[in-house]
Amino acid sequence: MNDQQMPEGSEQADNHPSRRNALKTLGVAMAGVAGFALGRNAPADAAVSPQVNAVESPESDMDGNPYGGGPGTGITFPPYYRPTPSLNNNNNYFPGTEELGKDEMRISFLGSTPMPPTRSQAGTCIMVELGNGKRFFFDFGSGCVRNIFAMQVPFQTVNDIFLTHLHVDHYADLPYLYCFAPWMGRWKPLRVHGPSGRTDKDGIKAMVAGMQAMTHWHTDSFNSFPIGDGYEVEVNEFDFRDDNGICYDQDGVTVRHWRRSHTKDGAVAYRLDWNGLSFVWTGDGLPDKLTEKYAAGVDVFVTELQPDLGTLNSLKFGVPPVMLNSTIDMAHTTHYEAGYLINQVKPRLGMITHLSLDEAIVPELLAGIRSHWKGLFQFGAPDVVVVNVTKDAIWTRRAALPESASPRTPSASEAAELFDLGPTNTEVRFPNPRHRIEDVQEQYVRDQHIDRHLAAPPGLYREPYKNFPRDFTINVLQMAWSKVKARFFGG
Repeated sequence: MNDQQMPEGSEQADNHPSRRNALKTLGVAMAGVAGFALGRNAPADAAVSPQVNAVESPESDMDGNPYGGGPGTGITFPPYYRPTPSLNNNNNYFPGTEELGKDEMRISFLGSTPMPPTRSQAGTCIMVELGNGKRFFFDFGSGCVRNIFAMQVPFQTVNDIFLTHLHVDHYADLPYLYCFAPWMGRWKPLRVHGPSGRTDKDGIKAMVAGMQAMTHWHTDSFNSFPIGDGYEVEVNEFDFRDDNGICYDQDGVTVRHWRRSHTKDGAVAYRLDWNGLSFVWTGDGLPDKLTEKYAAGVDVFVTELQPDLGTLNSLKFGVPPVMLNSTIDMAHTTHYEAGYLINQVKPRLGMITHLSLDEAIVPELLAGIRSHWKGLFQFGAPDVVVVNVTKDAIWTRRAALPESASPRTPSASEAAELFDLGPTNTEVRFPNPRHRIEDVQEQYVRDQHIDRHLAAPPGLYREPYKNFPRDFTINVLQMAWSKVKARFFGG
């Protein structure tokens, strides 16, 4: 009905207070709905607030409802389970599309299984990114590198790797990183952190030395290219017995460690604290009192889990139940023990990873965990689960990863750090190779080369490099100006 059709004596619609207020309320509500429909954050005043969830009712005091949530809010979803302000999409994380908030932490499960690696689960690896620009990796299992590429992390910038222990499923991709990142421009030493052992050969220093010996042919070959100090490794081996000792303390970030019982001495857990936010990765081991003590009150608590389903899993893996059960009993945390440990720690978010996530047993896993822990819980599997954390909110999503992902080139700030660039230094000076091809290859083999003139089509022959040029430099300022001229001035 338009204004002319309104009954005599009726007020104009835009002069009617109750109707005007109703329309305003409807508009705000529709804007909020539109925001969520587009997968983006709703306005701040439309976010779920503690007051909305804290509905006073007899049911709010029930043991099964620890948060006192209202209708439609879920039993174990607390008021702070909501998107953080930096998110562009509430349902998926699209790598490279979101700038992390300056007071925010992002935790990404780049690998989540011990055995076997599958298309959906690489070996255990957790990446922690902080709003101050720092990035850390906890364990570096088999296949995690492909997810690092897919998450658009420049390979040259992967550093500060903390290993919980030296079972190979926790560091299998380290040799790949060590061998190839220097060729891509990481000319500075790799930094690896990890525990000592009962003897010198049981510690991380011995493992890294063995890796360097194992990869000698590769690295010696690649030293015909600019490598610099890329094949050096700064090993921070700390005393595994120094419970709650600090193994990293820089730029406001503190990482502590403590012992875990995992078949043999030399396994540890880690806790990272920064800017009032915290993260714990227990690594592998039996549930223990040290973890109860040092992980207490953490924001995001991640532990491993091996389900106590030996008889069932023997049918799946073809291994006798005694092999599975004895491995669990001597080295791992069962599903109900994981729930118990999380409940002792009482984090804002409890998570489990490092398990072969079989859909058939998910209900049993949840049953075991929920027998103790009634609070906020999420799986850190399959790959790649992403968790955003601020002091007021926690949100979990899956990353949407492209099948054809390739390494991303470093950003301007990343390149500046890699190559020590600044206002007074705009040149990238390539390190001179340590040797020439003729130093490491017999003349006889080189004499067998087919003349490239025979293969090149007419007019396309290019004189090949016999060795990488010495004293090679690139002026990034000149490169940037060349791009500007090409784009705006046609050359």
